[in-house]
Amino acid sequence: MWNVKNTMLFIASLVVVIFVSMKMASAEEKTITPKEFASNVAEVPSKVGNWFTNEVEKTKEYQAKSWADMKSKWPFTMFKGKQ
Repeated sequence: MWNVKNTMLFIASLVVVIFVSMKMASAEEKTITPKEFASNVAEVPSKVGNWFTNEVEKTKEYQAKSWADMKSKWPFTMFKGKQ
């Protein structure tokens, strides 16, 4: 059933899993205080508002550019005639 190739592949994958889990376990954990948590929660509405405002502005700029580009293309140009 098990040949050498399958056994080596299993051992290699097992070693990779062990190294990855050791790397994750040795990562330094940062504790957060209740005061930091409260300030982070309090900042959420302003961060969401800023993100939304930026997205609206980017959308307006894109729409203005795309409408200007579209107005310069057919079929609108054929109605203008040569002036």
